[in-house]
Amino acid sequence: MTARFDVVVAGAGAAGMMCAIEAGKRGRSVAILERADRAGKKILISGGGRCNFTNLYCRAENFLSSNPHFVKSALARYGPADFVSLVERHGIAYHEKTLGQLFCDRAASQITGLLERECRDAGVRTFFHTNIEEIEKTDEYTVRCATQNFRARSVVIATGGLSIPKMGATAFGYDVARKFGLAIRETRPALVPLTLAAADRARYCDLAGVAMDVTASSGKHSFREKALITHRGLSGPAILQISSYWEPGEAIVLDLAPDGDVTKGLRRPHAARHLQAARAELRTILPQRLADRWIDLNPPRDWTNRGLDEWERGIHRWVLKPQGTEGYEKAEVTAGGVSTGELSAKTMECLRAPGLFFIGEVVDVTGHLGGFNFQWAWSSGFCAGQAV
Repeated sequence: MTARFDVVVAGAGAAGMMCAIEAGKRGRSVAILERADRAGKKILISGGGRCNFTNLYCRAENFLSSNPHFVKSALARYGPADFVSLVERHGIAYHEKTLGQLFCDRAASQITGLLERECRDAGVRTFFHTNIEEIEKTDEYTVRCATQNFRARSVVIATGGLSIPKMGATAFGYDVARKFGLAIRETRPALVPLTLAAADRARYCDLAGVAMDVTASSGKHSFREKALITHRGLSGPAILQISSYWEPGEAIVLDLAPDGDVTKGLRRPHAARHLQAARAELRTILPQRLADRWIDLNPPRDWTNRGLDEWERGIHRWVLKPQGTEGYEKAEVTAGGVSTGELSAKTMECLRAPGLFFIGEVVDVTGHLGGFNFQWAWSSGFCAGQAV
């Protein structure tokens, strides 16, 4: 049995549903094919269950890609204000957290509900428990599934990357790209906790749960956010951000007191200069357990001004060489993917395979933490939906 549609979208995630909505609103007959039993599974777990659905300050600089200009067209055509308008039209209350991050007041299911209603209103049909086995191109595309086949003029790949395999992530999108001869940028986990080598784990990881405000740096990139010590290494927003830029074998640098002059009190006239005084000063800046551990492992070499200068520099420049990452299981997104050189920046259509589109995480575009990856899903999905 073969069903005929104008557009087949592979994947009922953020990008896929946005594309289907826009195509349906333009009068196209649209089918979404989804392996899982429901839509938007990654949306539901995002943002601690409240979905950080966009960022007010979304710019091209907030994305990693082999072509840093690729995102500009899509963001200009459908930006944060456009999705906020859609959220408001559906009466969903939201709030801004730090750095322009927008979250639902209640639950991430409000966003999936919004998308599902928009799909229904646009006449989109969604087929769950539908596993695509093969995609072929003749005069049209044939999408072969276990129970039935689909034919369409346009096929949109919105199947995501390799992150969070327990949610159903697979390499399907990359396999389709390879079949059609498209270049793929090497993939890797991004926005992911870092693991430490055995020696550093022994020094610090019994402090798991301790969080501190830091500036984390790797190469020329720096992020000022919270960091968290874990049982195996480091996590928290600052670490997730820098992980997208970190390369295996490189060191990262943490400034543990980005606003603090730790030794200022020790330099006052008649100030006590001994370990207990230094410990007391450091406790005003760092959590007590970390301050005490730092003093135990890194005491001032001496109490001269030169010795205090050296100790201060060490606190502002904690150099660590991560052993690795927690991998795709803990990664929020996948960096790399289908090369942007294969796609139209305006429509997301393959330049060498007309009628075939790639959108969302499967493309070599990776946003910073804080709603940027959702905005890329909305923007790339909108652009494809306007073109299919």
